[in-house]
Amino acid sequence: MYSLARPFLFGMDPERAHGFGLASLEAAYRSGLSGLLASRPQPLPTRALGLVFQNPVGLAAGLDKNGAHVDALSSLGFGFIEVGTVTPRPQPGNPKPRMFRLPEHEAIINRLGFNNDGVDALVRNVERSKRRQGLLGINIGRNKDTPNDAAEADYLYCLERVYPLADYVTVNISSPNTAGLRELQEEQSLRRLVGTLREAQERLGAQHGKRVPMLVKVAPDLSDDDVEAAARVLGDLGVDGVIATNTTVSRLLVQGDPCARESGGLSGAPLMDKATAVLRKLRTRLPEQVPLIGVGGILSGADAAKKMAAGANLVQLYTGLVYRGPGLIADSVDAMRRRKEAPSRGNLPPND
Repeated sequence: MYSLARPFLFGMDPERAHGFGLASLEAAYRSGLSGLLASRPQPLPTRALGLVFQNPVGLAAGLDKNGAHVDALSSLGFGFIEVGTVTPRPQPGNPKPRMFRLPEHEAIINRLGFNNDGVDALVRNVERSKRRQGLLGINIGRNKDTPNDAAEADYLYCLERVYPLADYVTVNISSPNTAGLRELQEEQSLRRLVGTLREAQERLGAQHGKRVPMLVKVAPDLSDDDVEAAARVLGDLGVDGVIATNTTVSRLLVQGDPCARESGGLSGAPLMDKATAVLRKLRTRLPEQVPLIGVGGILSGADAAKKMAAGANLVQLYTGLVYRGPGLIADSVDAMRRRKEAPSRGNLPPND
């Protein structure tokens, strides 16, 4: 069905198509028809983060920023859904237009800027969801007008609000669309922020009687030295996992495209090699017990298997869904199943 809908959606402004697609999926779910959109993958139970995922393919943050469509998205067959990025206070994000398709490159540029209704609205939405399928991650960030030297308070507020509802929480310090945010990846800033959040995580675990894993999402544009420093800090502080990666500011592989000059983060096929290289470096530098989620450039099952081969325990999709539709979920699960069952399985990193 998606192949029929895609020309219609691609005829719309990208952000309008985004909203229309979510509304249509929600309507299909409420009508009991979401199963017609894609064949659900066969289970592939995967242990990571101390959790058991029905399958290792998840939805990346950014599609459902306010956690308003958790059940509808889960019905497509994802093993987990990540919602957000959410900030303490509502904010409109950057001026429109702020999303651009690059069809020739199977890519998207966005500079949305953490547009969301605020963490309290997300909490209300998640509390209303039934959550019968899959696990839920919640991605948190700082408000645009919060300076980095006060960012800890924003992240702490969001962490405290979402902790009781999340299966895991992701700390987003790698979006290129909030001015200065990526500076939080610098070694000393990273150590200070993540150290504070790790202390809060342990306190909240005792308070709520459950330990919710905390992950950090990094950029694909880090130098080798930056990756080394980030791995050192995150390993020292005992984070539960790392997501590699966010979008890229590089335009090297889309030069000449009419949209290449647009500012923002580039996602889709051109990101695949760059994001996978960071993933691979992190796998060699982080302790084996720290799981990695590979995201960036997955447009086929083979791409998902490449992330797994590079060290990913789990993967996430976003732009690939725009170009391939929900069938990409089952394709990715099947490819990862074949990779897991291959004779070379002994060379793969552990799943927990």
